[in-house]
Amino acid sequence: MRGRRGAVRQWYVEHRRLVRRALVTMVVGAVLLSGAVAASVAWIRSGADGHLYSGASVPDAPVALVLGTKVELDGTPSPFLAARLEIAQRLLASGKVRAILVSGDNRNADYNEPAAMLSWLVDRGVPVQKVVLDPAGFDTYDSCARAKRIFGVRRATVVTQSFHLPRAVALCRRLGIDANGVGDETAQRYAQRWRVSSAREYGACLKASLDLLSGRDPAHLGRPDTGVDDALRDG
Repeated sequence: MRGRRGAVRQWYVEHRRLVRRALVTMVVGAVLLSGAVAASVAWIRSGADGHLYSGASVPDAPVALVLGTKVELDGTPSPFLAARLEIAQRLLASGKVRAILVSGDNRNADYNEPAAMLSWLVDRGVPVQKVVLDPAGFDTYDSCARAKRIFGVRRATVVTQSFHLPRAVALCRRLGIDANGVGDETAQRYAQRWRVSSAREYGACLKASLDLLSGRDPAHLGRPDTGVDDALRDG
């Protein structure tokens, strides 16, 4: 044991300059990363200022953009997703929107967020012709970019949880959609997931800023889709 401690001490003496440089690099990197995260959070949130509403006060828009999240193994929406769909259902019923675009992940045959969202809405009385599916909304940036570039959405009400809403609205607005947003608070009863998801927003804002600055294309584009226009023409 004494020999091992001596070997460690000897290694440190021989490499202490390298160790100090590594520590300084780590500290500087942490400071720079913290600054980048803080700046991105401020920039993203500024893009949503004045555009976050309650369901009752949100201005009318042609379409609600409902962002996907976890679907359970039995194919039903998770509580977070069901809460988003409840808001969209109320917006449609009250005439605040005239169609619903559900955007989520369907990159694997056995996992389909938009189909689960459609089923939930139709089971609760929403006309099937009023719901449009985007199966390539792999993240918030992709959902917003595809809403604009594939579905031709120019004005929308974005629906998600309140901690996610500023980023979602800011992304849509910075990608060319005149977007307002309505956020869910009811899912706070799932406290652990709410805390974890809220904490992840800091890193997600940094990614969103990088996505916007790079102007990247969504993971999947494809051809224009007239689904939203068709749903709006349906009356």
